[in-house]
Amino acid sequence: MIPLSLDGKVAIVTGGSQGLGEATIRKLHAAGSRVVINYFPDSEGINETKANLLARELGDKARVAAADVRIPEQVKTMFADTVQAWGGVDIVVNNAAVLRDKTIRKMSDSDWQTVIDTNLTGVFHVCRAAAETLRVDGRIVSLASIAASVGFFGQSNYAAAKAGVEAMTRVLSRELAKKRITVNSVAPGVVLTEMGKSIPEEVRKGMLEQIPLDRFGEPEDIAHAILFLCSPMASYITGQTLHVNGGWYA
Repeated sequence: MIPLSLDGKVAIVTGGSQGLGEATIRKLHAAGSRVVINYFPDSEGINETKANLLARELGDKARVAAADVRIPEQVKTMFADTVQAWGGVDIVVNNAAVLRDKTIRKMSDSDWQTVIDTNLTGVFHVCRAAAETLRVDGRIVSLASIAASVGFFGQSNYAAAKAGVEAMTRVLSRELAKKRITVNSVAPGVVLTEMGKSIPEEVRKGMLEQIPLDRFGEPEDIAHAILFLCSPMASYITGQTLHVNGGWYA
């Protein structure tokens, strides 16, 4: 048996209160890492409630952090608070993302900018803070998407942002290599999170026909890949995008 242990590590996962973020939090925690559950502070307090419930379930090796990744000052505070509480940061997972799907003729400036600000600029803010904070042998894993490769109808903003994440990953893998920090991205296919389930049923049927494994992904499928890239077993993998999509390629 090959052990996969993250004992003594500290991980921050953005958008960690639900979906892929929650699944990733659970896997990293199960492997022994202390985890920071980042959430977007929405006006209704829904994300805060979910994050606090998850933290209480996981116990004293979990804490919550409210931060809008679009706002660099809030990101810096999240990292500083984590260092003060737990002495450092070893793992960062960029998961926070939004959708504003429309054809380019119908897409407003706000639809475009909201997705770019969260899904690309937010990753930049988090990676910049991580570059200043992560300990030697640290890990950065960012969520890309099959959308960057396939080019789904009505997703020019989302696909552009995720393609940008892949490009940023390659650059940062070179910039942070001196500290033996690896930087990779994971590109999920269609995953049955709340976001995935929002796709109209007829569209999902067409998508399923493109997947050789004949099923959509589950959050745990993606979390397993992230866990591997965060582990010592992936210490010589950097600058890569790992596609986890059941064999669906354009």
